Amino acid sequence: MTIKVLRGNPTPEELAAALAVVRARAAAAASVPPGAPTERDSWSDPARIAAHRLPQPGPTTWARTYWPS
Repeated sequence: MTIKVLRGNPTPEELAAALAVVRARAAAAASVPPGAPTERDSWSDPARIAAHRLPQPGPTTWARTYWPS
């Protein structure tokens, strides 16, 4: 594995910290078997948006269509 610094002048400690993060992510990715279901982030879950009832039609409905009450 080769890591190349494109900008800046990092200290040896900063490079070691970055390398530790890259190695930890690589080890985590290697430990998951291929084809295994991945955990879905709650932020990207479509059920989060559809969990609330839509507002009833009325003169101020347009102001409440995006933000849940």
